[in-house]
This record gives sequence, structure tokens and C-alpha cells, in this order.
Amino acid sequence: MAKNGNDAEIDEGLYSRQLYVLGHDAMKRMQSSNVLISGLRGLGVEIAKNVILGGVKSVTLHDQGVAEWKDLSSQFYLREEDLGKNRAEVSQPRLAELNSYVPVTAFTGTLTNEYLTKFQVVVLTNSSLDEQICIGDFCHSNGIKLIVADTRGLFGQLFCDFGEEMTVFDTNGEQPLSAMISMITKDSAGVVTCLDETRHGFESGDSVTFTEVQGMTELNGCEPIEIKTLGPYTFSICDTSSFSDYVRGGIVTQVKMPKKIAFFLLTDFAKFDRPGQLHMGFQALHAFEKKHSRLPKPWSQSDADELVALAEEANAAQTGSAKQEQLDQTIIKKLSCMAAGDLAPINAFIGGLAAQEVMKACTGKFMPIMQWLYFDAVECLPEAGDAVLTEEECAPRNCRYDGQIAVFGSKLQELLAKQRYFLVGAGAIGCELLKNFAMMGLASGEGEVIVTDMDTIEKSNLNRQFLFRPWDVTKMKSETAAAAVKLMNPSVRITGHQNRVGSDTEKVYDDEFFESLDGVTNALDNVDARMYMDRRCVYYRKPLLESGTLGTKGNVQVVIPFLTESYSSSQDPPEKSIPICTLKNFPNAIEHTLQWARDEFEGLFKHSCHPKQPINLPHMVLSAVLKLYKSLVTDYPHSWEDCVAWARNHWQCQYNNNIRQLLHNFPPDQVRPLTTSGAPFWSGPKRCPHPLEFSTNNDLHMDYIMAAANLLAQSYGLPGSTERSALTKLLQDIKVPEFIPKSGVKIHVSDQELQSANASIGKRRRTVAELILFVPVSPEQRKLDDDDTNFHMDFIVAASNLRAENYDIPPADRHKSKLIAGKIIPAIATTTAAVVGLVCLEMLKIIQGHTKLESYKNGFMNLALPFFAFSEPIAAPKHKVTKSIFHYSSRAGVPLNMNELF
Repeated sequence: MAKNGNDAEIDEGLYSRQLYVLGHDAMKRMQSSNVLISGLRGLGVEIAKNVILGGVKSVTLHDQGVAEWKDLSSQFYLREEDLGKNRAEVSQPRLAELNSYVPVTAFTGTLTNEYLTKFQVVVLTNSSLDEQICIGDFCHSNGIKLIVADTRGLFGQLFCDFGEEMTVFDTNGEQPLSAMISMITKDSAGVVTCLDETRHGFESGDSVTFTEVQGMTELNGCEPIEIKTLGPYTFSICDTSSFSDYVRGGIVTQVKMPKKIAFFLLTDFAKFDRPGQLHMGFQALHAFEKKHSRLPKPWSQSDADELVALAEEANAAQTGSAKQEQLDQTIIKKLSCMAAGDLAPINAFIGGLAAQEVMKACTGKFMPIMQWLYFDAVECLPEAGDAVLTEEECAPRNCRYDGQIAVFGSKLQELLAKQRYFLVGAGAIGCELLKNFAMMGLASGEGEVIVTDMDTIEKSNLNRQFLFRPWDVTKMKSETAAAAVKLMNPSVRITGHQNRVGSDTEKVYDDEFFESLDGVTNALDNVDARMYMDRRCVYYRKPLLESGTLGTKGNVQVVIPFLTESYSSSQDPPEKSIPICTLKNFPNAIEHTLQWARDEFEGLFKHSCHPKQPINLPHMVLSAVLKLYKSLVTDYPHSWEDCVAWARNHWQCQYNNNIRQLLHNFPPDQVRPLTTSGAPFWSGPKRCPHPLEFSTNNDLHMDYIMAAANLLAQSYGLPGSTERSALTKLLQDIKVPEFIPKSGVKIHVSDQELQSANASIGKRRRTVAELILFVPVSPEQRKLDDDDTNFHMDFIVAASNLRAENYDIPPADRHKSKLIAGKIIPAIATTTAAVVGLVCLEMLKIIQGHTKLESYKNGFMNLALPFFAFSEPIAAPKHKVTKSIFHYSSRAGVPLNMNELF
């Protein structure tokens, strides 16, 4: 078994998506942390699952209790045959399968002070208040970070104590901002003005550094300077009156500075009065359990009254901001009525948050919760006026759903068993949804869950798609996920499909299919598929649950026919595109060179034209025919040596010849016409390039040749090579033609100029690149993020960094290049778990038939800040019809004429 630790290498193939969220430094710090998780009921196993997937050094599972019927409502690694067995010991081998880099052990003894010193982070779930206080005091005084998490029915609680103070290296997880400078004043304020193309985005208190400033060179490479923003394009830095005169240019870049955070005994509750009320309620629960050695019985009115009295006592003993002016007896009674409940969605939400706090404690990445967080979802209960739940209806039945019946009663359980739901996608969100469906008992009777996903399992999926194991790689996601969920709850009926949703599968998912559904849940990774499913749900009037994640950010949207707006009713603004002329000739950021490199890769090696597709020669101009002939006949590579020669000449063209031609048209001392600004042409966003000289001693040059030659060989079905020494010998014999810049070559300096030129030419003919008959590249080969052996990313990284060197742009490593060029969506298991918990809470409302708009909640979260926002969905638009245009007379159904209509 591989081990995590200070000297361990990070498996980028496994942790790729998470690395884009945390970064390498934070991952290394996490791999040095030993974590103890006490309590292996539903909440504990959820936290353990997320922490193990995250990749800490080790996880120890602690529990002195045995599995009970009510545990099966949310503890997805317990089975009926495990009843009466220790929860930690049973869960240990199943949790250990999640990540071979994280040793997982079980401990069933008493948590002594000596034992606790082995850990950097301790997590307590299902613990008494006395235990929390005792362990909390020891951890606080010994530098051990403590997290306390608890769920009671539809209520959740989270507490973090990371010591007297903690250093946070990155408070929000966003990429450092950068802007280009147009002016810096020489005075006591030192006002920096950025180019007005985009807002700088800085905030007062941010720290920045400078590079490439001409004239006021004292700023280049300076220590981080704290700024004060003056406007969207200006900010003040410091007294620059003693500095040299500013000439032009410069780039200002944000620097993430470590921030020390002090922890207090109690935070100021800011979420209106609910957190304070629940704080007293949880205190009362501990007192009740200590007094009776049990929790309040489900929906027992006498127990609820007693809990209110205990809460009043606890509140009277409080001082300061923790003391409530008046307790909300209604909410305290609801807490009592469902305290014995154990719900998978609530555990998923609180468990996701708690696991993220573990990662913050280990890494110093992101802002921790300070210190209490309370959550409730009482809107999930039957709406006012519906049948009132009774103690008898919610009493235990010695079945796997006892924890859920304690909250909602047995009638909802019967409804859940009959549901027929369509789940689109079996990736990260899909896996979490299926797990929760199984725990809730969705489709555990006459119903059915149909899950479709056309993808196969890849190594990078294993970090967050927890239903899959290493031995499942290359298998179909939907079938594998369905089989894994059946182990969690054999009574759930799940069918796996391998279809893409779209117009081509409407014969499969036809009228009969959709009309039989009770609802649809999306677990998709693209907007087009989401909008398609939204249209289908609107047409068939089916509720849709929509969700998504982006790193530590997540959102949930509920769409109810005739009640809320649809998913497609609002859209995000279009992604900002890079101007063509910037890409072709005037890049100024690594994002530009990466996009250029990706376009280069697709133009050279990835073509939509199929070998069997006919070519309409009469419509091709003669020059295109000659170029096609040259590509397929005269320059057709017949050997590895030919591929190397092509790659070497292409390198020369792209990084030397074309740059020399550009400088011939626009010399370094070129001045813009007086009709504009008269400033130097190469200023502002235009960086003056320089040609590169090829050398076999330059690793980056050789990386490009190796990748380009192998890709060309693959395209023509020729054998490639990875022998670097042999490649060097081949390159020494290649003669590269001397390049002489040409006069009269037109290079457009703006997109407007380019558009005008194109308009005069007319409609573009198919390019030669679209006509060359290369071997088509399969969809699997086009993925840039998971396969490091196909030379795709080798080419893009080398091509981008060579072009960056042309323009003196700082290069990007392979990790960052993959993120940008591959347009990869950063992902982490904690956010996925939390988001899916909220999705399933909305599902419970739908299945119960909630009809009030205020009962439903759209949600948005950012675990890095941390920030949570919930709002009512936007109501469906309503149109008042004053006159019916198409109606019929009493004359045997004959339509009225136009005069009669009005």
C-alpha cells in the first residue's frame, strides 16, 4: 500500500481535479496529517469518506457502539448482516478501499489524552457534551485541531476550534489577479492606472507586486505592497515621489499573503436568531440525553415540552451574545420531535462541510468556520394544513429506514418506494445521488431509478466518484454505480443505461418513458445537455432537480412545473473570448498562448473530415488542390525520420520565421500613427516578441519536436519513437531553409480590421487542414486531462511555453496548462457531497407534494469562504388571457368568422 507523507509524490493522475482546487503545497501539507474520526454512524462515515478521498496521511476510525437498525438509514457501509457488530470495525475495510494512499485503521478503545496526541486533527460525531468539553480542552491546549459535528433529524451543528490562532495561506481559493498598467503617478499617493480593457478586480488591503515597469524600475520585483483601491481601474500603492519617472508598461499581480486568524470561545451569531435558538436547543438535547440516557422520542409531545424547559434553563445560564431574549418554542419542539432521526441528506450536507474543515485544518487553505454553524431544513416537513405526524406513525419498526421514519413517518416511506426517477449522469454528483437514493429507500418497492451515462471510468474519477474502485477503470459508469448501490441497499431497483441524452435517443426516452416518471435529477457537466433535459421536463411537466459544482462552489436549483421558472429561463453571460488578433500575433498572457497552442494542436492533428467523406473537387480553387497534393504526395511522411524533419521545420516556422516576419512589418521601434496616440506600437497590451533559435540542448525545444513528430506519425499510421538521443542525432542532419522576411505581407492589428478584410473576400472556402485525410482521432484521445501518454498535452505545453518565450510571458507548468487548455472543471468530493445533500432535501419536498413556492429553496455555497445562501425559486411567469381567439359557435362546431371573433 502506498503511503502519504512529507516525502510522498502526489499522484496527479488520481488527484488531478482536486489539485486544481487545493494546489500542490496544500496537498503536501494534507498528506502529513493524521486524522481521528470518532463516531461511525451516518455522519461519521460521510466525513471519513470525504477525508480519505481527499488524501490525508492516515485516518483512524473510532467507535465503541454497535450497528443498529436506525444506522442503516444513512450509514452506507453497514449492511443488515452487520447488525450488532462494531461500526468502526465493519466500516474500516470498506472505507480503506477508497484510497490506497491513505491507511485506514479502526480503534474501539477509550479516547485517552495520550492516544489523542497521535493526531493533528480530531473529529467528534455522536458524542456527549461532557466528552466534547473534555477532549476540546485537551486539544486546544495541545495544538490539536478539533471539529465537532452533529445531526439531529433535519437539524445540523458544526463547531471548529483550530487553536488560539491559525495561519491561513489562501482565504478564498481564487486565482491571483493580474492587470496591465497604463500609468503610475510620481507623488505621495502613487496612483496606478490600469488599461481600461478590463477592471483590475483588486480590493483595498490586497497586496501586489510589479514586473516589466519601464522607467519606475524601483517597483520591479519589489516586496508585496498593500494597496488602496480608488476605482475600477485605479489604486494607490505608496509614496513614489522619490522613484524614477514612469515611462510605460508594467504588469501588476496580486500576491496571496498569509493571514493569522484568532479563534474565540463563541462567535457572534449573525444569521438572524435561528443559530442562537438552535445553540440552546442542542444544549438542551445534551441535558435531556444525560438525564434519561436516551434522546426524545419521535414526535412525543411530553418529551418536547421537557426539552423546551431544559432549553429555558440552559438559556438562563448563558451570558453575552449566546443568551437569547426569548426562545422560539416551536423550533425547539421540532428539534425534540426529530432528534432521534438520522437522515442521509442532512448527513451528506454537514459531512461535506465538516470534511472541508478537516482539510482547512490540515492545510491552512481557505477560511475556516468561526466557530459555530447551525443548519436546519424544517421546510421539508409536511406543509401547514397537511396531516400532523404522530408518535405512533414515527415509532421505530426495526427496519433500515427507522432513522427516516422518525422524522417523516411511514407514509412518506411508502411514497419513496414507489417513485420512478431518471438520473442523467453517473459521475461525481451522480454517485452521491445514488448513494442517498439507496439510503432514503427511493424506488425500493414498485418504483425504479434509471441512470444513464455513456462514459467509462478513468483513474482521475476515483478521487471523487466514490462508488468506483481502481479495478473498475475502463468499465461503464452507470452499470458499475448501479451495482455498487445495490450492495448498500439490495431492495433498491436501479437500471443502468449507456445512452447520451439528446435528439438521437428520443426513441428510447420517448413519450411513454417520460410520462411514467415522477421526476428527473441532472448530474451533468455541460450546459447544452442541461438545457435539453430542461426542455424535455417542461414539455412533459416533470419536476427537475438541477445542481453543479466548481471547486469549492456549488449550486442547487429546483424546477417545479407551473410553480417555478425553468432552468433555461435564466442563463449565465457568455464566456469572454480572446480576440483573434491577440491569439495570432499579440498575446500578452499565458491564457493566450495556451489557447493558441490548443488551436494549433486541433488544426494539425485533429480533424472532422472522415477518410470516406467525398471531396467536391470542382469547388476547390487550384491553389488548394496543389497544397492538398503536396500534403498527400510530395510531403507525405513515409518514415519516422520524415516526421522529425516536418516537426523541425514547423518549429522554425512558428517560433522564428513568423516572428521575424511580424517584426519586419512592425519593427521594435515602430510608432503608432499620429492619427491615434503616436505612442510606440509595441506598448500597452502589445508585447514586442523576439525569435527563438533552435537548440538540441534546450529541453523545451526537444519536447516540442518529440511530441509533434509522434503526433504526425500517429496521424499517418507510422511508428513513433521516444528515444531522445536518437532524435538529437536526426535533428543534426536536418537542413532548415533560410528565411527572408517578405514585403507586402498584410498583418491585421485588430479584429475590426480583420473582419473588414474578411467581408471583402466573401464566404470562406474549406481550408486544406479540413481536407487532409488523416486518421481520425477518437473522442477518448481528445481528452487532454487524463492521458499523459498520447503526446497531446506534451505538444500543447511545449507549444504554449515556446510562444510565451517569444513574447517574454512567464511560462505555465504542465498542471496549470492542463487546467486552462483542457478547460477542466476543478472538483472536490466535499462540495459534491454537500450539494447533493441539498438536492435530496428538495426531492423530499417534491415527493410529499409541496405546493408553496416558499417551501422550496435554491442554494448556493462556497466552502472556501465559507458562504451559504438560500432563496425561494423565481416563480413561473404567468400570462393573463383576456380573450379567446379560437373558439367555436353553437352551429355544429363550425368556427366563427373573423368578424364574429372580435
